[in-house]
Amino acid sequence: MEKSNIEELKTAVVAIIGRPSAGKSTFLNTACQEDVSIVSPIPQTTRNAIKGIVNTSFGQLVFIDTPGYHDSDKKLNLRLKSVTEEQLDGIDCVLYMIDSTRAVGDEELHTAELIKKYEDKTVVAINKTDLPSSKPAAVREFLSKSLGNIPAERIYEISAKNDVGINEVLKALYSISPVGEPMYDEEVYTDQDLTFRICEIIRGEAINRLKDEIPHAVYVQVADIEHRNEGKKLWIRAFLCVERESQKGIVIGKGASKIKEIRTAAARKLSEIYIQKIDLDLQVKVDKNWRQHDNTLNKIIPQA
Repeated sequence: MEKSNIEELKTAVVAIIGRPSAGKSTFLNTACQEDVSIVSPIPQTTRNAIKGIVNTSFGQLVFIDTPGYHDSDKKLNLRLKSVTEEQLDGIDCVLYMIDSTRAVGDEELHTAELIKKYEDKTVVAINKTDLPSSKPAAVREFLSKSLGNIPAERIYEISAKNDVGINEVLKALYSISPVGEPMYDEEVYTDQDLTFRICEIIRGEAINRLKDEIPHAVYVQVADIEHRNEGKKLWIRAFLCVERESQKGIVIGKGASKIKEIRTAAARKLSEIYIQKIDLDLQVKVDKNWRQHDNTLNKIIPQA
């Protein structure tokens, strides 16, 4: 991004809102140039409000990647929906992500309704325009009817995966951001603590290697973390928790092949982030019907 001509730097908290699989996490990772949020073809991967921080010559944008806004009366999905709604309190800008390859339906209408009162501080990113099935014209028609107060100069056609149009979206967000001092140091790109980061990396490697309903039935529990060998080694004991005994065998795999694959991939990614030798003890256990238990949901998806 070219150097800003403005004298005062901008700082803004930006909520990324959109349906499941609209590309919110991909946009965040591309903008931050780091793996901040899990990216998966499986819908409803993001469970928490994940912060990613972008620093440029224009200032600082603190993005909050929210769970996909999804119509469902299941307890877990209702909790995810509330996480998204909570993030709109006190934000400076909204980035509305729309998947241009999917037809507009009730879910998109409900998502647009959610941000209607924030039109004056919303930028729209029409995503996946690199794909043959993309229909940006249909999306623009929907926007003109549902969110007609958003000007055309704040609507962009992008490919978050291919880093096309990202800078233009960032500039548009800066243009409507308030002047202010940065909230984080320039070298910081996320505020995630060590335990949360470990959980998300393990879960990300797991869900991209599992099929059907299993990814939604998994959460990660970190039991112990120790810094060993004068800080040169990070020893971690963690559990992949599933809902049923039958799922446990699937996650472990034949001859423990699946859990070994997940452990190796997670340890490799952790070592890239923390530049330490990672010793990961990863096991699988059953937490029966955890998605129906408020105590468990409160631990992995805390309410505001």
